[in-house]
Order: sequence, then structure tokens, then C-alpha cells
Amino acid sequence: MQRLSATLWSAATAAALILASMATPPAAHAQFDDVGVITFPTSATGEAQEHFLRGVAILHSFGWKQAREQFHAAQAIDPDFAMAYWGESLAYNHPLVTRMDPDEPREALERLGKTPEERIAKAPTEREKGFIRAVEILWGEGEHRDRAVGYMEAMADLHEAYPDDHEIAAFYALSLLSATRATRDLTDRWNVRAGTIALKILNANPVHPGAAHYTIHAFDHPIMAPLALDAAYAFADIAPAVSHARHMPTHIFIQHGMWDLVSGHNQSAYDVARELWEPGDPLGDAIHSLDWGQYGDLQRGDYAKARLWIERLAAMVEHDGFEAGGARGEAGSDRARRSLPLLKSRYIVETEEWEVRPVEEDMRTSELLAIGLSAARTGDMEALAAAGKALAEESEGEGYTHVMHMQVGALHHVAMGHGDKAIEMMDDAVATVEAMSPPRGSANPVKPVHELYGEILLELGKAEEAVEMFETSLLRMAGRPRSLLGLARAHAALGNDMLAAEAYGKVAALWEGREGISGLDEARGFVEEHAGGGGSSGN
Repeated sequence: MQRLSATLWSAATAAALILASMATPPAAHAQFDDVGVITFPTSATGEAQEHFLRGVAILHSFGWKQAREQFHAAQAIDPDFAMAYWGESLAYNHPLVTRMDPDEPREALERLGKTPEERIAKAPTEREKGFIRAVEILWGEGEHRDRAVGYMEAMADLHEAYPDDHEIAAFYALSLLSATRATRDLTDRWNVRAGTIALKILNANPVHPGAAHYTIHAFDHPIMAPLALDAAYAFADIAPAVSHARHMPTHIFIQHGMWDLVSGHNQSAYDVARELWEPGDPLGDAIHSLDWGQYGDLQRGDYAKARLWIERLAAMVEHDGFEAGGARGEAGSDRARRSLPLLKSRYIVETEEWEVRPVEEDMRTSELLAIGLSAARTGDMEALAAAGKALAEESEGEGYTHVMHMQVGALHHVAMGHGDKAIEMMDDAVATVEAMSPPRGSANPVKPVHELYGEILLELGKAEEAVEMFETSLLRMAGRPRSLLGLARAHAALGNDMLAAEAYGKVAALWEGREGISGLDEARGFVEEHAGGGGSSGN
């Protein structure tokens, strides 16, 4: 049985990387320092198996390009090594998206053999044949939803046959998570099963990258997130060579309102993505981490750093990469171009530095929401109406665009004095959001629905109902300073001075050392005024 350690990498193996015809390019050698520890015996031996092991370890952290390089190196040494093609087939798609493109995985498998029967025959053991049979279902014919469920069922059978095999268990756990996304199952039954399996592996092997990673994904939920906190602390240290591994813990840190950690871990993930990037590479890891990093910095009141993230993204759009002469293609800049309006809109909404702009054709919905909020807060009825009209044209009566349409429409009705209609529209928005998956990551929409509803209720003189909305917002997205600020204001309006001071105190502590933040002086002033326990409890 062969075991891969992040800290064990022989000179002979390093030389093989350079000599193999499909080996890693020199610029990416830094990735091989630390990727975790797994045990995954196969029929292969020697350097081909070492490359395979490292590829699987990186695959567990979703380091797609790095993993493919390792599987290619294994194939170059042993062209009939079936499991190296199995691994490569899994290294082209994020398994937790609602659709996966089977073309490149099918091409990888076809290099092993032209038919499923031929490919399965090249796997020497029943265990390895089980892995190949499973991916034949995943990358076979039919709708993605059916293929994902079929793959999960095949992995369940393999897990039943080999219950003590950690790698089978890990990939079974991931297949459960994938099937959950493919079927849009909101019951969390498969997520909980996946998390239970992943935690069992992690208890036995505290440095298994997949176990930590899949625990985080399984419990990325406002209620279940505490179950994954230890895994979140561990994961970035398990596989620091992979950008996604440095980012992934922030899925749980966000659920706990740990904004310093959200900021720091995403900065680290961005740094690794930039270090490993070469012209022509996708920018996904870097964009994802700077997106989440900006959200964390906005919550902690570091608006200068939040603007820096925007500048970095704008430069990526301009250069199609990190520097002039970069990718020069859609793979590099298109996602960055789509993300830039989101980060700019989020900055406006979170800082409350309102900016009213003319509504233009093809604006992103986040831009329209930011314009609508800015218009409502500055009294620009014309711009408010225009933003609402544009969102209405985009809305299909469901989903986040519908929610944003209801939000801006409610603000418009408040401005016109139609309180009952505003409440009706916000009730619709709340019902729509609560029927979706619970919050994961940065706020979507950029102004959380319950938070905005609380602000509207306060404006309408309904402070008691506002308290309920702000408390719900904080249950869904812990530690959001704008929700804490709203909760404090609602308690103050009700005369609940102690409760208001508690919420204001959290805001002041979160933004300690910052200046010029909307609401910060208010929070500090209230806390100072009520220092020493004065005021009523407001029960």
C-alpha cells in the first residue's frame, strides 16, 4: 500500500516531472510542496503511482490544472494505467455546479480505450473496475441530473463493497454532494450523509484533503456550519499549495461572521492563484477569492482594501490576466468582466456611499439594485422608477432577479407613501428567498432581503416587526454589521436600551479603528451614553 505525504517528494520524482513528456511546466513546481496525505493503493507502482497519488490529493482540493498535470505524468510513464485516466476525467469540472460538461472527460477516457468495455478491461482489479464503471456512468449519455445520481448510486455500491476504503468513501461523499446540487435537493439528506462520511475519514486521517474539504461543503449551512469549524481551521494547512484549499475554509468562517479570517484566507488564496497562473490559464480561483475577500473586508470596515479588490479585478479585465500580454481570450477575462459590476455594486450597498447613475441597457441586476437603493436613499424618484422598470423587464417571477425587483419596487412604494404595498412586495421577496437554498458565501442579493425588510419596517414605524427581520437576517448571515446596526436601531426605537447597546457594541467592536463609516459614530455614541448598564431592558 502506497501513501502520499505532502512533505515527502524525492529528487528522482522531481526529475521525472521534468523529463516526462506531459510533465508539469517549470513555473508550477511550487505547487508540489503541500497537498495533504492520502492512502490510495492501485495496481500501478513506482513513479506512475506517485504521480497518481499526488494528482488525487490535489483533485480532492479542486486544483484542476495541477491534478491533470500529475495524471498526465502518470500516463506518460504507464499509458495503460486506467486509474490515471479515471482521475483525469474528474479534473475538468467543478462537481458542485448544476451542470458539468462531459466532453473533455470523455476525451480523456477515450485515450484509455474506445469503448467502456475496453476501458473497464484495462483495470486489473475489481476495485479499480468499480471506479471506472462509476465514471462511465458520470460521463456517459443522458441528462446531467440522471448521470450525477447514477454515479452516486454506483459509488454507494462500491462503498458498500469496500466500507473501510477511505478513498472510495471520500469520492462517495463527494458524489452525494454533487447529486444534491444536480437534483436541487433542499432537504440536506445527502449533504448530511456526505458530511458524516467525511468526518469519519477526517477523524482517522486528520490531514486528508478530501475529508476536510467535503466536510466543509456538506455543512455549509447557517445551522450546520459549527460541525465543520474544525475542518475549516485545518483545511488550508492541509493543502496550502492549492488556491481553492486556502479559500474553502471561508465558507464556514462566513457562516460564523469571522470577517478577519474571511479576508485573510481569501488574500492567501488569491496570492497562490496568482503565483501559479500562466498566460492562457483560467482566472477562476483568483476571481473567486477576490470576490469573497472583498465581501469580508466590507464587513470588517476595511473599505480601502475593498476598493483594492475592485482595482485588482479591473486590471484583470484590462489585461486578460494579471499582467499585460496575458490570456488574450475569453477564458481569462470574461468571468472577470462579469464579476466587476458585482463588486462595484456590493461596495456601494455595503458602504452606503450612494451613487445614482442612469440606467443603461445590459446592466447587471446587481447594478440595478445598487442604483435603486441609492435612488431611494437620496430621494431620486426618477432613477428609482427606472431601476425598478429595468428589473421588472428582467424578472421572470422567480429567482434572485424577481427578489431584486420586489426589493426596488418596495422602496419605490415606501417613497410614494404606499406602506402596505411595500410590505406586500417584501413578503413576496422573503418567501422567494426562503424557498431557496440557505445562504452560502457573500450576500445574494447584495442587499440581503431580511435586512432591507427590517430597514423598511423601521421607516414605516414598525420597530417590533423590524427586530424580527433583523434577527432572522443574523440567523441566516451571522455577524453582518448592517443587520446588527438595524437591530440596534429597532431596539432603541422600542426603548430596549440594553439590547440596543449590546447590538451597537458589536458594531463598534467590529469596526474598531475605522473612521468615516456610515453608522459607526451612531454606534459609538449610543454605547458611550449607556455605558455602565443604564437604561431599561425593554422587555
